[in-house]
Amino acid sequence: MRRLFSNFAHGWPGAGLLLLRLVAGIALIHRGIIILWGGLPIGAAVLNVVATGAGFLLFAGLWTPVAGVLVAATELGNSFSQPGEAWIHILLATLGAALALLGPGAWSVDARLFGWKRLDIRTRKK
Repeated sequence: MRRLFSNFAHGWPGAGLLLLRLVAGIALIHRGIIILWGGLPIGAAVLNVVATGAGFLLFAGLWTPVAGVLVAATELGNSFSQPGEAWIHILLATLGAALALLGPGAWSVDARLFGWKRLDIRTRKK
């Protein structure tokens, strides 16, 4: 999984990625819950469930490249199937693609699971 990220950004870039992940995740979760309560046809409901699940993954920073690609694909599909509010779908698809390309940052589950680790090897005393 480490090869999917150039690095896990620390400092201000890491904070920016955290902010992007949180905003995209919250927006996807909120929209998914609101839309699913409205009673959609099964095809649209499946896309919204996938987008909401990917929003939870982005929020936590778990499997960020996979979740970002899922968000980009589902939101692009939603932008064509729901033309009345296409701009919010285009914005969320862009955020998903950007997070898939940039990675989750240092404050994520991915960084804890797959980030660089330091191993201290001690010399044996005889």
